[in-house]
Amino acid sequence: MIKFKKILQIIFKNFFYWIFKKIYGKINTYNNQINSFKIFEINSKNILNFYNKKYKIYLIPKGRIYTDNVEHVGIIDKNYLCGEVSYQQIKGELKDPSFNVCIKKGTPRIKKYFKGRTLNLAQGASGHTNYAHWLFDMLPKIKLYEEKFSLKELSNIYVNKLIQFQKLTFELLNLENIKIIDSSRFRHIQSDEIIATQHPNYYRGYIMEEHQKLPEWIIHWLRESFIQKSKKINIVDKIFIDRSNSKFKHCQIINYEDTIEFLTRSGFKIIKLEELTFVEQISLFNNSKIILGAHGAGFANLSFCEPNTKVIEIRPANHPNKIYERISSINKLDYKLYSTDIEKSSNFVGDINVNIDKLKSLIK
Repeated sequence: MIKFKKILQIIFKNFFYWIFKKIYGKINTYNNQINSFKIFEINSKNILNFYNKKYKIYLIPKGRIYTDNVEHVGIIDKNYLCGEVSYQQIKGELKDPSFNVCIKKGTPRIKKYFKGRTLNLAQGASGHTNYAHWLFDMLPKIKLYEEKFSLKELSNIYVNKLIQFQKLTFELLNLENIKIIDSSRFRHIQSDEIIATQHPNYYRGYIMEEHQKLPEWIIHWLRESFIQKSKKINIVDKIFIDRSNSKFKHCQIINYEDTIEFLTRSGFKIIKLEELTFVEQISLFNNSKIILGAHGAGFANLSFCEPNTKVIEIRPANHPNKIYERISSINKLDYKLYSTDIEKSSNFVGDINVNIDKLKSLIK
């Protein structure tokens, strides 16, 4: 019976895809002989990718965007996929445009038309609520857009429904009057003009490995855009970033209570970043002298630290993400990595066992 139900589900899905292909047409990999888009290159010597190459921006009249809101974003000109600015991160790995879901399934959602010019920020699930991805992957596309176009000419931004800290970043960038098209609600759209940029920092493979190639200009732009607008708060010189409330169990401290007790006795203030606003987080990192914590998205705020700030990042030895070493290098921070032993037994509490004596030595 279960096998029969699965067969019926497959038949229904294929019929569903077939219907929408009849309505909107089959999507093909790009044919350079048939196009209506324009490509612009950013010529600023200060805005280059990690490999010192210029970024490209596509302007597509009557263009379309389709997303499954998890792994794929298809930028479509007529019925051809614009591979350079589409996105297909399958099981964590960035794939060739030929793997984009639009090639296989088409655009199986009702299309909604939006007047004016629409800038695409969507990049699947990683861009929905994650603090670090928002700062390093999503917002920089606005800077790329501004290098060629005026925000006054922008009608819409296509992105998942904004949560509070994202709304605040938009307000600080003077984007609050631009219409947000919720990609989770409108999975298939068309607009008078679609603008799509190349990804600011993700080039191939797995994003945790690629983030160590973050371009310097992104950090400089974040600092210029937000530090002067931060809200001053009462802080101490030494802070510990506590991510115990995170819904993710990786980079969690197994001997949490012993670690917190030691750090409190050592004069550290325990900070849970989710209790602070975006502008308060900026001020906290901009003014602290010593910052300690387990690897996590909150460390994206190292972007706002002053040179020579002491940073100790605790990270399991098998964790591949070196982004905070990269940011520390760009901002000239005094960075130290505490690489903990790999926990062989599966522990639902976490994967970091802090050696208090070693931590004491690092602090000294």
